[in-house]
Amino acid sequence: MPVLNERDYLRRAVETVLGQDIAGPTEIILALGPSTDGTTELARQLAGDDDRIVLIDNPAADIPIGLNLAIRAGRYPTVVRVDAHSELDPSYARRALATLDRVRAANVGGVMRADGRTPFQRAVARAYNSPIGLGGGAYHGGTQEGAAESAYLGVMRREVLDEVGGFDESIRRGEDWELNLRIRRAGYRVWFDPTLAVTYWPRESWTRLARQFAATGRWRGELVRRFGRGNSLRFFAPPALVVTFLLAAVVGVLQLTGVLHGWWAVAASVVYLPLLAYVVVIGGYALGPGGGRGWRDKLWTAAVLPTMHLSWGWGFLLGVIGGAHDTVDTSRLGSRNTPLP
Repeated sequence: MPVLNERDYLRRAVETVLGQDIAGPTEIILALGPSTDGTTELARQLAGDDDRIVLIDNPAADIPIGLNLAIRAGRYPTVVRVDAHSELDPSYARRALATLDRVRAANVGGVMRADGRTPFQRAVARAYNSPIGLGGGAYHGGTQEGAAESAYLGVMRREVLDEVGGFDESIRRGEDWELNLRIRRAGYRVWFDPTLAVTYWPRESWTRLARQFAATGRWRGELVRRFGRGNSLRFFAPPALVVTFLLAAVVGVLQLTGVLHGWWAVAASVVYLPLLAYVVVIGGYALGPGGGRGWRDKLWTAAVLPTMHLSWGWGFLLGVIGGAHDTVDTSRLGSRNTPLP
């Protein structure tokens, strides 16, 4: 479990890991970044209460580096990746181990079941759980078991991780997708099992959500630069939306200033049609059952969905054009902190 500024979530996340009902020895390794909110102190307290908790330092705070450090420190042949913002059902590991053996997979993942404690966080959770929000990836609500492109978190065979070289430490976001690409190219199976579900608590504020998705989109653009069509076509929908918005803005200015007039102005107005369709879809979803119960929930849903799409899409375009370079996800950092190098 890579950990950075997670004091509000860490205790419960660790408790659900330690509560797994599997036979045999287990351990949980926390890769601790330089937190400023008391997370490290809490982790030390938890480790003092249970010798199954192992602490290692991850001074760079990068997720793939922390994961590799934790995996190398591990003693057992199966690696279960967990997140400090996640909670596991008691049967999660047992079911995953059974699926690994049953289908002879190298990595097994299940469903990310997002949840929220505030109206805003619940709106983000609804977006995560809906195909409209994140494009319908299997782990965002799929029901059909089978071979998969990637796996959410993942329960992995250590020997396969060692063979393919672990996580690529040059990739700060999307590292799980890239690892699973190498696993599949090595001839192993990545598997989706919808009976496995992990509760996930998303970002708690609008600015943190936008920062998270902008960074994730930029790294997806970097992955497109590296791997081209190895990326699913669904990743290109948000940047297409951003490009359409930009084109519509240019056309609107040209129409208002009279540069486009007559038949040309009418013909150019076709650029508004996909945007109108987008507004109708988002508004219809927000006002319907999927948008929540009260008007406040519905308004937040209507605001959250475009925030996710446009932030991700803009980041993607920047990543494709210029690469991700040293882009980091600063959404886990407090307002008093500066981004880590």
